[in-house]
Amino acid sequence: MPAQTRGGGSVTPIVVGAAVAILAIVAVVAGVVINGRTAQEGAGSSTAVPAAAGGMGEGFVANADVKLLAGAPTLDIYEDFQCPACAEFEQVMGATIRDLAAQGRIKLVYHLKTIIDANVGVEHSLMMGNAAICAADAGKFQAFHDEVFAHVPAQTGQGWSAAQTKAFAVNAGVSGEALEAWTACVDERTYATYVESTEEASAKAGINGTPTVLLAGEKVDFTQVSTAAALVQAIEGATK
Repeated sequence: MPAQTRGGGSVTPIVVGAAVAILAIVAVVAGVVINGRTAQEGAGSSTAVPAAAGGMGEGFVANADVKLLAGAPTLDIYEDFQCPACAEFEQVMGATIRDLAAQGRIKLVYHLKTIIDANVGVEHSLMMGNAAICAADAGKFQAFHDEVFAHVPAQTGQGWSAAQTKAFAVNAGVSGEALEAWTACVDERTYATYVESTEEASAKAGINGTPTVLLAGEKVDFTQVSTAAALVQAIEGATK
């Protein structure tokens, strides 16, 4: 699988499962021009922050409504919705991660990145990130997230149509008045500035590839943690 790179950066292989190589996507984010606007100018006028994030630049806590078990570690996942390697990661690890989060054995935090947008001059990751957070307002972030990663376009930069994006919301269980609110949220780009802020914050923290996973603040080495069972073992080891 070819890596997505920009600015001559290096790429780091990440292995998930037998014979599955995930290559990091590297980008320099400062001053990125997105369809004629810089990231500093913002995607929209809204400064809305989702309820499950503490503020601009902070990750989205996917299981904020779950009571965590004593000593449960934080699992930070940095993903780009257009990233094929992230889709492979989700295919291998996603179900296990969701189960652990639902059981309160981890605090699951997603950081939505937009590296591929910067590489190819589009806004697909930004807009899908906004749509995912809009789905969170209906309590459907995780289901929407999973729908998107089950339908990552084969061609980099291809993105999704408005109809496809709405279908992801419907399939995730957003309906009725909640679907109307989701549509308005998407059209108004309510959380686009928040998504941009998570990209900028993670880049400043040195997270320039996707997928990147931190367990209790330490980067997970997927050459060592290559299966879902191994990830569970690592999480158990990080539980205080």
